[in-house]
Amino acid sequence: MIWRHTAMVVLVASLASCGPKPAEKAPATPPAPKAAATQGPYKPTPSATLEAVRKRGYLACGVHPGLPGFALRDPRGEWRGFDVDICRAVAAATLGDAAKVRFTVIGGQDRFSALQAGQIDILSRNTSVTFARDAGLGLTFPVTTYYDGEGFLAPKALGLNSAEELSGARICVQSGTASAGNLEDYFRVRGLTYRPVVVPTEERARQVYEAEGCDVFSADISALAASRSLIANPGAHVILPDVISKEPLGPVVRQDDPAWADIVRWTVYATLLGEELGLSSRTVEEARETATDPETRRLLGLEGDLGPLMGLKSDWAFQVLKQVGAYHEIFRRDLGADSALRLDRGLNALWTAPAPGLMYPPPMR
Repeated sequence: MIWRHTAMVVLVASLASCGPKPAEKAPATPPAPKAAATQGPYKPTPSATLEAVRKRGYLACGVHPGLPGFALRDPRGEWRGFDVDICRAVAAATLGDAAKVRFTVIGGQDRFSALQAGQIDILSRNTSVTFARDAGLGLTFPVTTYYDGEGFLAPKALGLNSAEELSGARICVQSGTASAGNLEDYFRVRGLTYRPVVVPTEERARQVYEAEGCDVFSADISALAASRSLIANPGAHVILPDVISKEPLGPVVRQDDPAWADIVRWTVYATLLGEELGLSSRTVEEARETATDPETRRLLGLEGDLGPLMGLKSDWAFQVLKQVGAYHEIFRRDLGADSALRLDRGLNALWTAPAPGLMYPPPMR
């Protein structure tokens, strides 16, 4: 019977070799790193730009040479305008004094190189964010301060109703801006022709247009409104209803200092939150004494102690609102009803407005 025992052993071994193999042992999960015994609170990375601004005692701001509503010297030589006020707000947040700004005139061709070279701390010059600018220049656009779009300024006498009637027209456009490329795209897509009259500055474009060296002038609609306000007879010129591009305008900073970008971003958000919470430069001081709403108290530095997260004092936003104003005040005096441009809020209204806009500040918490 030995052969039977041997055959049985062989059969069992054969079946074992044909059966499922034992599951492979999974590699051991590496142990989680142990937390440090004395783990302190998060310490934000200091901003090199903020340190430089504080050391020299003023903010270096690059602005347009002269664009009504955005950046223009008044009869006393003082800079006024929307982009100017953005820089003053940053100075109030960082230095506690909105007057501690030195403005540098920056041409359209030089605006990015001046920032890259460290000649200015912030560029606040009606500049649109685009993919190539944001990704390819070593710069960053922290926040949109004004939603715009390219349009056309035309003599009312031409009787134009639409930009699609401009085939064959001579169109003034500034070199070194997104406007020239937008024009080319717009006409090419529609199979229309035009003759570009390329000039170096917006001022020169306006002069050539006024001298009838071109039929229409194309630029951001806010810039066209500014140019129209300087023409001898503004009422004889109209901005056509067509908007041929998206132009989100805002300040620009260097990409290698994200903490500085946060400061600029939240300075603008502070003005928007101020408006949303019903604050103004006239009421913010009283609100600081009486506010019970938690978000208002955090914004004004009464609780939460959020300013130090950006290397700023607790009352940084209070100083912005007190010295420069909430967004609606800045808009009204520079671009809106109290200005020569008289622009509507439109897309730049708060998201909570009766006619909602795109301005949506994140919560202060």
